[in-house]
Amino acid sequence: MDKNLAKQKILLLRKELEYHNQLYYNKHKNEISDYEYDQKMKNLIDLEKKFPEFNSMNSPSIRVGGKITREFKTITHSSPMLSLSNTYSEKEIDDFDKRVKKILKINEIEYTCELKFDGVALSIIYSKGKFVRAVTRGDGKKGDEISNNVITIKSLPLEINNNTPEYFEVRGEAFLSKLNFERINKLKIKNNEIAFSNPRNAASGSLKMQNSSIVSKRNLNCYIYSLICENSNIKTHEKSLKYLKKIGFNVPDTYKKCNSINDVKKYIQSWKNKRFSLGVETDGIVIKVNNLYYQKILGNTSKSPRWAIAYKYKAENSKTKIIDIKYQVGRTGAITPVAILNPVQLSGSIVKRASLHNSNEIKRLDIRINDTVTIEKGGEIIPKITGVEINKRPINSSILTFITSCPSCGTPLKKIDKQANHYCLNHNKCKPQILGKIEHFISKSAMNIEHIGPETIKGLLNNNIIKDISDLYKIQYENIINLEFKINKNDKIRSLKNKSCKNILTSIKNSKNQPFSNLLFGLGIRYVGKTTAEKLTSYFKNIDTLINASFDEIIFVDEIGDKIADSIISYFSIKENLKLIKRLKTSGLIFHKKQSKNESNKNKLRDLNFVISGTFTNYSREEIKNEIIINGGKVSSSLSSKTNYLLAGKNIGPKKEIKAIELNIKILPEKDFVKMIWNFYYQQ
Repeated sequence: MDKNLAKQKILLLRKELEYHNQLYYNKHKNEISDYEYDQKMKNLIDLEKKFPEFNSMNSPSIRVGGKITREFKTITHSSPMLSLSNTYSEKEIDDFDKRVKKILKINEIEYTCELKFDGVALSIIYSKGKFVRAVTRGDGKKGDEISNNVITIKSLPLEINNNTPEYFEVRGEAFLSKLNFERINKLKIKNNEIAFSNPRNAASGSLKMQNSSIVSKRNLNCYIYSLICENSNIKTHEKSLKYLKKIGFNVPDTYKKCNSINDVKKYIQSWKNKRFSLGVETDGIVIKVNNLYYQKILGNTSKSPRWAIAYKYKAENSKTKIIDIKYQVGRTGAITPVAILNPVQLSGSIVKRASLHNSNEIKRLDIRINDTVTIEKGGEIIPKITGVEINKRPINSSILTFITSCPSCGTPLKKIDKQANHYCLNHNKCKPQILGKIEHFISKSAMNIEHIGPETIKGLLNNNIIKDISDLYKIQYENIINLEFKINKNDKIRSLKNKSCKNILTSIKNSKNQPFSNLLFGLGIRYVGKTTAEKLTSYFKNIDTLINASFDEIIFVDEIGDKIADSIISYFSIKENLKLIKRLKTSGLIFHKKQSKNESNKNKLRDLNFVISGTFTNYSREEIKNEIIINGGKVSSSLSSKTNYLLAGKNIGPKKEIKAIELNIKILPEKDFVKMIWNFYYQQ
């Protein structure tokens, strides 16, 4: 394709995609399907790869992420990002109004009221209409630059075509919608990872991740609530919000100008219950003096502005009775007690169940069947029991004894050291665990086997067609044609017909092409989530190397800690798991990391083990470690008979040097290591 034509197409696609981003995320409209949008994005990415000279930091393609941030720079804010003083009553609001009027020496004053969205405060800088950087609130004076992660937020404009000031700053709240929060937590629970406690924590955790491509998948959003700009003609806060909306920022339509403090109170009351119907978590109302000149006069205290205050709604709660306690078995064998409640209305929905998490939580609250309990919604989403009405407890009440055997298979439960959960260790014969493992294995993030739902899996298990995940690859058409199962208990019996059978078999066949990281994740090793699986497969390259890896070798992988390493070693120490992997290998699944042409050329250090000690002239410790890994080598934290080289910089530890000599390990100076790498690059 001609360069000029390519440039025109790239610019046109960027303009189109940004238009659709703004339309969808800021105006909640869409003119094209998700598929059309994805195709346009794919075309843009392909063109930018072919013509890198036209790449731009303001391209919508960068929103898919991919950049790795090892460290976040500390940036000083142009003006402090102060926290707001909180109020909890109308009297405190009246007191605030009186203070403002007294300082300004006026009798009436306008306020702007906005919903207080619970997320992460951000400062975002623009220069000449283009995004420059984004910084967290931090301690109010300094924050972390998280630009690579913030640019994945599709509602945030990267380039503003309207006439804007030369340099300006906006401040806003990055957040996760309730829907996305539930989606992320369902995945975490399914993968036996610790769920986020609320959307704010989830948003905060997402924005501090090192891999921006993972942040992109979280679908964060951002509401803008403030403009900071020198020599602006804007006189009121309300007009600044209208201006921000006009030039393309995502400003919620829920704000209102109030002519008096009584109007403020009406606004607060109007949103008391209505806020629960919103798709984002709120925890109160922000009240601001509308006149920007008055804001300057009022100024700030050392901690908070005098011209603004936050009203916090009291946490919604309800009282109800515990009817029963059921025990659920997860795919890893973890037993979760669940309180079955008398249905109760809470924060806009009917609550019937609440997780009790583990035996420790039951003991802490002294929960018993027939107890009257207080229910709150954590983050207005997740129901939780916060207390017991002891005075309403029945006289014949007895202390709840946690079950000692699996409610499904009867196997005695075991409480693992330093863990709160009880586990059923009958991993390969306990039906809920088998079902959970298969559901996890076929999920989109793992092997992506479509057309098989939970009830179909139950049907396959109940008819002895499959016993574990490896049996999926033995299924024949004649095994499943007319297979009968129920969707619901009271539903009529259904059966698999010709088309469904063919779709299932095709999807199973296609899953054999899934990459090693997806397969490792699909095995369901405790604490090995999607990101961890990607890190492990990038480092160890194949399953046999990982199986034979020591504890020290595993924890040397970036962000892999003791708990994950112990879990991996424990998993591969079980003979049944090794037999399972052997069966999956026989079925043709990919248990090695496929190398690109570039990667296959970088194998100079393959099968070589290094221990790094001292400081280096040409590299940081992290850089030299990455150089080894890129070229196929491995890095360990301690010397052993498996070590090939002690890579020695300045100030090498004498103990390591002595041990290297004792073990007959070659001590490699930095210059010789550079030669090793340089010779390799020269050959290419």
